[in-house]
Amino acid sequence: MNRKIIVAIILLIVIVIGLAGSLFTVDETEQAIITQLGKYVRTVTEPGLHFKVPFLQNTHKFEDRVLEYDAEAKPIITSDKKHLVIDNYARWKIVDPLKLYQTMRDESGANLRLDDIVFSEIREEIARHTLTEIVSMNREAIMEKVHKQCSNKAKEYGIEVIDVRIKRADLPQDVQDSVYARMRAERQRKAKQYRSEGEEKAVKIRAQTDKEKTILLAESYRQAEILKGEGDAEAIKIYAEAFEKDPEFYAFVRTLEAYEKSLGRDTTLVLPSDSEFFKYLSPPTK
Repeated sequence: MNRKIIVAIILLIVIVIGLAGSLFTVDETEQAIITQLGKYVRTVTEPGLHFKVPFLQNTHKFEDRVLEYDAEAKPIITSDKKHLVIDNYARWKIVDPLKLYQTMRDESGANLRLDDIVFSEIREEIARHTLTEIVSMNREAIMEKVHKQCSNKAKEYGIEVIDVRIKRADLPQDVQDSVYARMRAERQRKAKQYRSEGEEKAVKIRAQTDKEKTILLAESYRQAEILKGEGDAEAIKIYAEAFEKDPEFYAFVRTLEAYEKSLGRDTTLVLPSDSEFFKYLSPPTK
């Protein structure tokens, strides 16, 4: 009786282990291949619970999502012999898990191989272009060529390269310092040039202003002299007309004007009493 119980327990354990070894799940973000004694059996892409032969068959799971890898920055030389430090990344997907398993075994190996492919293509493409072309609007065209070449080479590993991008393309630090120094010197030269041009323009503007001022003052003085001459002429004309009409009154007015000009405050005149100048100040003779 005891032997039967022991055998039953052993059989139950074997069955449980067998069932546990024959069942496996595939997540929605996964895909798997089944191998038997190292040979490929089938590919599982549907998520859910699946069966395999226990002890004989093995499950190898791979990501079914878009993966990314971010490469370390590495130096590259352009066609015009300029050194650049390139920092790139790529997005990729496992489209044939069997090929990947047969060539790279797992995702880590695939990631390393993809890094080699991408950097090699970037290096070759960068070497065909100048620094100006790389940092300008042509970068999109350059990366499109790199993407195409990487996709072709990655197919043999069961990988689809979705995108390849350069995150940064910087000059080495010592070259950056040299470039910044040249930029500062160039800006200082430009600033000095602009200041010199500004001062030159200011001198011209001041000279032009002084010239216009001199011309304006001369014109104003000329106009004033003309008006003054016209006024004097008009006054002489009025005086002449007054003299013709009433010589005595004209003489009286002119004498009063002479008094106003000559007999100011604190003014002393010494003239004979019978001077014609005091004619209108003397009492009338009887």
